[in-house]
Order: sequence, then C-alpha cells, then structure tokens
Amino acid sequence: MAVSEFHYRVRGRASGHGPGAHRSRRGESGLEFRGHVPLLDAADVRRIDVHASLRDAFGQWQLKVFSEPMAVPVIVVADLSASMAYRGERAKLDVLADFTEAAAQSAWRHGDPFGFVGCDDAVRRDWLTPPTRRRGQGGLLAQRLRALQPHGSARGLALAARALPQRRSLVFVVSDFHLPVPELDSVLAALAHHEVVPVLLWDRHEFEPPRNGILQLSDPETGQQRLVWMRTALRERWVAAQAARRAALQALFHLHRLDPLVLDDGYRADAVSAHFVRA
Repeated sequence: MAVSEFHYRVRGRASGHGPGAHRSRRGESGLEFRGHVPLLDAADVRRIDVHASLRDAFGQWQLKVFSEPMAVPVIVVADLSASMAYRGERAKLDVLADFTEAAAQSAWRHGDPFGFVGCDDAVRRDWLTPPTRRRGQGGLLAQRLRALQPHGSARGLALAARALPQRRSLVFVVSDFHLPVPELDSVLAALAHHEVVPVLLWDRHEFEPPRNGILQLSDPETGQQRLVWMRTALRERWVAAQAARRAALQALFHLHRLDPLVLDDGYRADAVSAHFVRA
C-alpha cells in the first residue's frame, strides 16, 4: 500500500541551478520580480523598463529580471542503530520506512532530488544514496528498511554531514534521539549549513515506567542487561528522568533554532504537512 505524500517548503531562497518549485534569487525569466540590471548584464531586450532607464543616473538601459523557481535536494539522514529495533504499537523501522518512502515521493512531486544517508556506528556505505530524481527510489529503500536488523550506536550521525551535498538542502534527521545531548549537539552543529528538521520517532509505550517488582532491563544499543528491583521511589525517579530528558532535548533544539517533528503515532502525512505550515 502506497504511503501518502506530504507538502513541504524551505525557508529563505533556494541556491541551486536546476528548475524546481522553491523561491530563489537566480534566473532572469521567471515570474517573481527581483529587480533591475543593466542591459549588458541581461541581453533580453524584451524586458527593458523604460521608466527605470530614464531614472538611471548613468543613462544605462535597465532590464527587469524575474527569479525562477529552483530545486532543493531533500535528504533523509536515518538512525539505523540498535534502539531503532524497538517495537511497541508500531515498529520504529516501519515508521522510518513509511516516512522515507513518502519523502522520496514528495520530493519527486516537487521536482527535487532525493537522497538517503543511513548511520549506526558510522555512515553506512551500503545505505548511502546520492540525491537523484529517479522515481521509485523511496519504495526500494522502504523494503530494505523493513527487513533491516539494526545494531550498534547512532554515533555515525555526527559524520553524516560529510555525505551531504555542499549546497543547502532540506535535511530530515530521523531518529529516536537517544544519544547523549552533547553528542546530539555535535550532530546538529555539523548540519547547521542546511535546513534541518529533526524527526523524533517515539513510541508511547517506550517511556512508560515499568511495573513494580524485580525486572531485567537491557540497553538495546550496548546489549548490557541489569537486574533491577523496581519500586515506587525508583519509578518516580524514572518519570523525572524522562521529563528532564525531554526538556534537555527541547532546549537543544531551541538553541539550534529548530522545530522538531514528533511522530509518536506512526507516519501521518497530515502531521508532517502541518509542521511546515506551523514553522
């Protein structure tokens, strides 16, 4: 079953050269008036502005120039670490697969190239897709993601910027963001050149405090296990720690002037589109 596309937009002006759907400051024969230039800088005499030419202090012929809409690369930087194997109401990898397929299809519909960068302990070369306008790329990635057995940590996200285009791109960082806050700070700082949207894949059951009693807890990224006697006081500390973690993440996003997109109920196209209307 095909996923629904979402609508997105970028802040500021596109800096590319290829035609697309985003406002830019390039081109001469688009639809958005940008200003005037001398005749020698733009040879299309059909756009001569007589009134502007008469006002020119140097007596030069002035031509109107109109910006053309340009394309912006859309990149999904995905966390493929062991914690992404979590399955609650929905499997995180299934939500990641749905989002990736929708992002690729939405980019194709906008006329933008789509790329994918998968990371665990490092940037995975087998999960590296340079930006392309080829249709159907998202569906192929989604099939692979649903069959993936993730492992390791998400520290490779800090190196993802090296695999991105040099020109400004729309970058979705899709993760559960369970890395330590200082490491996440480094990830976001490395991506500062781009327009970044943090996409938080959470499950509501993931943060529910365990019941009282003796429990065996495991860290999904390190594989370490620990026997814990869960009691009321420890449950309260658990709840407080989760609240502090969320507050720290929100402060980090605010520091980088980012508006996170939380997907805690699976992928929904209307929720993603609403994020860009709100931003």
